[in-house]
Amino acid sequence: MPQVVRTERRHGQSVAGRKDDVIQIRTSSDTKAILNRAASLRGQKLSEFVLDSARRQAEETLLDQRVFFLEPKAHERFLALLDAPALPSKEVRNLLTRKAPWEK
Repeated sequence: MPQVVRTERRHGQSVAGRKDDVIQIRTSSDTKAILNRAASLRGQKLSEFVLDSARRQAEETLLDQRVFFLEPKAHERFLALLDAPALPSKEVRNLLTRKAPWEK
């Protein structure tokens, strides 16, 4: 029976339960040097840094996958809204066309 591993975040770092699985990765020496440097800047071991970074990217990828179901009429209305987006208001146009404070 697989063991459930509970993970929580403390001060930006993952704290996990029992670790009994292995991931092996081959990389170039240049990539390893960059990863080591970044891990060092964060005060982490290389493996901790790589695992945290990969997990963060995996979570972002999973959260980016959104599936929803619509009735046929609602689907048609949704597609019509996508095909004809609202025009920007006068206020939005003014905001987007004015100079940035550092350009004045």
